[in-house]
Amino acid sequence: MLSFGALGFTAPVLLFALAALPILWWLLRAVPPAPVRRRFPGIALLLGLRERDPESQRTPWWLLALRVGALAALILALAGPVLNPQRVVPGQGPLLVVMDASWASARDWPRRIERVSRALDVAQQAARPVAVVALTAPPVGAVEFRAPEHWRERLPGLTPRAFAPQAATDWLDALPEGIETLWISDGLARDSRGALLAALSDLGPLQVFEPATPVLALAPASFSGDTVSLTLRRSQGPAQDLTLLAIGRDPAGIERDLARQPVAFAAGERAVDIEFTLPPELRNRITRFQVAGQRGAGAISLADDSLRRRKVALLTVRANSEALALLSPLHYIREALADSADVIESASLDDLLLAGPDVLVLADQPGMTEAEVEAVTEWLNEGGLLLRFAGPRLAGAGLNAAAGSVATRGEDPLLPVPLRAGGRTVGGAMSWGDPRSLAPFPDDSPFTGLPVPGDVGIRAQVLAEPGPDLAARTIAALADGTPLVTRVSRGAGQVVLFHVTANAEWSNLPLSGLFVEMLDRLAVSTRGSLPQARELSGTTWQPEELLDGFGLLHRADDRAAVSGEALAPVLAGTTPPNADLPPGLYAGAAFRLAVNATNAQTQLTLADWPAGTPIESGFAQPELPLAGYLLALAAALMMLDALATLALGGRLLRAAGVAVALGLAGTTPQLAQAQEVSPRILEATESVVLATVASGDAQVDATALAGLQGLSQALFLRSSVEPAAPMTVDIERDELALYPFLYWPVIETSPILSSDAYARLNRYLRSGGMILFDTRDAEISRLTGGTTPAGRRLQRIAAGLDIPPLEPVPADHVLTRTFYLLADFPGRYRGGTLWVEAAPPGAERAEGMPFRNLNDGVTPVVVGSNDWASAWAVDETGMPLLPVGRGTTGERQREMALRFGINLIMHVLSGNYKSDQVHVPALLERLGQ
Repeated sequence: MLSFGALGFTAPVLLFALAALPILWWLLRAVPPAPVRRRFPGIALLLGLRERDPESQRTPWWLLALRVGALAALILALAGPVLNPQRVVPGQGPLLVVMDASWASARDWPRRIERVSRALDVAQQAARPVAVVALTAPPVGAVEFRAPEHWRERLPGLTPRAFAPQAATDWLDALPEGIETLWISDGLARDSRGALLAALSDLGPLQVFEPATPVLALAPASFSGDTVSLTLRRSQGPAQDLTLLAIGRDPAGIERDLARQPVAFAAGERAVDIEFTLPPELRNRITRFQVAGQRGAGAISLADDSLRRRKVALLTVRANSEALALLSPLHYIREALADSADVIESASLDDLLLAGPDVLVLADQPGMTEAEVEAVTEWLNEGGLLLRFAGPRLAGAGLNAAAGSVATRGEDPLLPVPLRAGGRTVGGAMSWGDPRSLAPFPDDSPFTGLPVPGDVGIRAQVLAEPGPDLAARTIAALADGTPLVTRVSRGAGQVVLFHVTANAEWSNLPLSGLFVEMLDRLAVSTRGSLPQARELSGTTWQPEELLDGFGLLHRADDRAAVSGEALAPVLAGTTPPNADLPPGLYAGAAFRLAVNATNAQTQLTLADWPAGTPIESGFAQPELPLAGYLLALAAALMMLDALATLALGGRLLRAAGVAVALGLAGTTPQLAQAQEVSPRILEATESVVLATVASGDAQVDATALAGLQGLSQALFLRSSVEPAAPMTVDIERDELALYPFLYWPVIETSPILSSDAYARLNRYLRSGGMILFDTRDAEISRLTGGTTPAGRRLQRIAAGLDIPPLEPVPADHVLTRTFYLLADFPGRYRGGTLWVEAAPPGAERAEGMPFRNLNDGVTPVVVGSNDWASAWAVDETGMPLLPVGRGTTGERQREMALRFGINLIMHVLSGNYKSDQVHVPALLERLGQ
């Protein structure tokens, strides 16, 4: 390549043709020699005549310049001009690509993948082996150097993680000498980088790619009163205006922006404090805070139960004096919750339940009416927490059970355990003598880890009836093993009973700090701050949802629980999140905790590289080919030349009239009528278009459309099929004959079709179309062993369709080999049965053929439940939208799902082509037979 500053030419030899332009100029303006003069008497007859179309003696200079300019533009275009040419040095030896791949890399991840792709292209031209290492998932053992094509196929599967790079350096020992390293940095200084950087610098040259875009980090939220406070920090940058969103679910369960605050960074400013003043009802709905328009886990702060102010309802009996108020069973509960929860009180149970409380407190309430029991039970089933305290009336309720109490002691659904009539008191028939102390809390108790004060004593309590479930329901006991606090689940809620009074009548427990901590552990009060290490000691936390590097939450039901001791330093900020304890939401016995990608201790110091290290900022001007622009210029100049020639010859108006006449003649009624055809129909007829049937659920339809987009991209890259963008069709209204393939996600609420829609669908199936019915429930159906709601809905939908008999896809079906050789058809799930049109009765193997001579046409219906669209789905950048499995195993499953989709479309478009005898030798060779 020949370069002149920012301009380069890929074929500079053609520039020598510019030297011929002066010769062309001279030839075009040359004039023939003057004629010989001869006198002729008859010439007098011609005097006074004028030529109507005179011809000029020579070409006008401006027309000559126009033609020379067109020729010069054509020569320059053929020389391959490039603006800002990138000078590529091939390099020598193996290439090692090291990627930080942390949460800070997600902000411009496509740019980093593009840089790695360019490095692979250069390495492929030089036949260099390449290894790609992500420091958030360092290799185990030796690094494997492979051909660049191997890594190019795996680039779409590379994603950032929501934690910092790991410090492991064991994989460095097996690296060869003379390697070249390309480090894709996340832009931040890392303490773990020093040893790795020194080792790689000793092995060979090192180059760094580090985009200069600022790194943002949003600290976890805290609140005081009605104010929620957050701090947004950045690594560097000029003045910048951002918006912080508070995101949560509305009463209908739809996620939306609940509040927003503008954030303004001054030039050079690195931290801004933001405050939200929200009512408790709104604040309790917030699930996360997020910087609008910013991608990455660092720009998100998850909200947990420490941010939610609980609404606690107290069922009260009004006291007539201050002295009686101090003796009220709810006095100490009211004082304990005054600063940490929204307390509502009423003597009417119906009024309290209408307020939608999180917790309902009943102090010494022995029994209720049938209507009250039914109302409280329904509230419990929806997730409420019923907290009960004993007292004299509850202890003596058993004596009056026969007198009309709604529930006897063994049948009360609002008690965790049956109670004995009467109680156990000091000095009575069942006297303890001295107050009893508490036993250490068991490991499976929500109070695990709380220290038991020695001065807490129990003087009286109600006793539980012995039973097989008593030990499992006891979460706190006395030193002699007598249950003190019991708990049981009721639907999605819980019932907790303190076997002592809520005041100091039977014990001094309500007077101790332990009482407040016990209420905290039961999620009765709002914590307002993260738990301390001693509070987490002995607890177990199950990951519910985990955050990926892009800031998206994914279910984590398959991950093992973590101990409170491991969680404590991460919450405190002394230990950063890692692969074993990634950011996300962790559920305990009574509340949830959020582990965020960043916290107040996260350092946003810019990376400092050794002097002399080449650093690409990512802001270099991109390489821009100019040949197209010059060709367009040459064409425009030649068009002007043609118009000028017509004008000089006096034929411009005549040519314009002919063009207008041709244009008017081309506007026929048929063309006018064609303009009225729907653009959607025209688009569907221009190329192959895959379509999904609207299910009625917006999220399911969006995933299905993204899945067909991913499948269309795979078809475009791997086959000769070039599909257009997929569409969503409405069976009731849209024309189906335009689409060779329909993906139909079936959910429990999928609409039942009208008779006209069934008639149109049956015509579609008879005319060669295919429908893939996907109930998306393979995992559930495998566990239950019965018919799922989606499966039952599919049966109702299919009742009106002309569907042939179906059978599980046989191993020799043409669908297993239309493009790839397949033995399994996984989607996001695997293991579900795939059903296709059954073989004709009596079908047998043809002699000399490894496959049965079946399915002469395309199977009109394919039925499965592996959720293929979720495995195919991609986002706007072409990255996988939803997780499949774990690690490389999951990516392999996603690949097999794409191969099944390609086989399916090839089967639709080519029918039984691959069952012809001509393909048998090739198939046998592939099968190793």
